[in-house]
Amino acid sequence: MVERVPWMAPVDYEIMLFFDEHPILVSPKVLAVNIEYDRQYVSRRCSALVDAGLLESVDTGLYALTEIGEAYLEGNIDAKELEPSE
Repeated sequence: MVERVPWMAPVDYEIMLFFDEHPILVSPKVLAVNIEYDRQYVSRRCSALVDAGLLESVDTGLYALTEIGEAYLEGNIDAKELEPSE
């Protein structure tokens, strides 16, 4: 189990797990349908995860999990190190 990051929303972990289990490029729309959340909300959370270095925007509207995101899910990164770069 990974350490909870205070600024993260509950859906953030689900978003990252989806990418971990499906190493493909996905839009917020496709992601939202698969994890059963609102597309606009998922899009905002993807942006927050990009700001924190956990996801990367690969192409316009497509996202992927970063190496940092993978390391976080594996429990190899201290949650205190993960702050969005607002």
